[in-house]
Amino acid sequence: MQAQEGSGRLNRRTVLGAALELVDEHGLDALSMRRLGQALGRDPMAVYRHAANRKELLAGVAELVLDEVEIFTDDAHWQIQLRRMAHEMRRVCLRHPNVVPLLVTGPLSTPLGLRPAGTLRPLEQILGILIRAGFAPGDALHVYRAFYGFLYGHILNELQELIVDPEENEALLQLGLQRLPLREFPHLRRLAPELLEYDGEHELDQGITILLAGLGQQLETTSEAYT
Repeated sequence: MQAQEGSGRLNRRTVLGAALELVDEHGLDALSMRRLGQALGRDPMAVYRHAANRKELLAGVAELVLDEVEIFTDDAHWQIQLRRMAHEMRRVCLRHPNVVPLLVTGPLSTPLGLRPAGTLRPLEQILGILIRAGFAPGDALHVYRAFYGFLYGHILNELQELIVDPEENEALLQLGLQRLPLREFPHLRRLAPELLEYDGEHELDQGITILLAGLGQQLETTSEAYT
């Protein structure tokens, strides 16, 4: 990341944009007030005017990334909307893989009432979609948790495939699996070719299909109970 000239006034979005560039290039651990100040060509104290501390800076980076997720406002069926949301979130996360751990674990260290409004927008959006579809508000919240639990789990798994496993060729995988006792691992040994042909987009779509089928059945059962 090239250090920027120190001319012109800083604003919060400029500071967060520079922070995101730093994280994209060097990872979350590289982000500090001092290093961000260097990237902006400013004294670190100038950064503190826009973020009180590193934790607030990280929350802002998460908010900035979530702002990239396109929000669809048409009247498509709720299942279509959730499928779109899943693929859109995957697209943004693969664009910013170094931010994904922050999106997944950040909420663990920040109470809901203290999170930036931008990080709560996906929750509000999905609740609206589900409640309009006929889910009770409490059920919609359960669906949100299941939906994002699956989605973030898939994204972390896909990043594992992309970042850690690219060097694993078929010969290496076959060798590793052949070392496993056949009686204890018959399915893994049989699935070696499929394990090598990982398609993240297809896997996400398959998983979403399974999840949505179950949710659709739940909504239908609930609706029948009230008729």
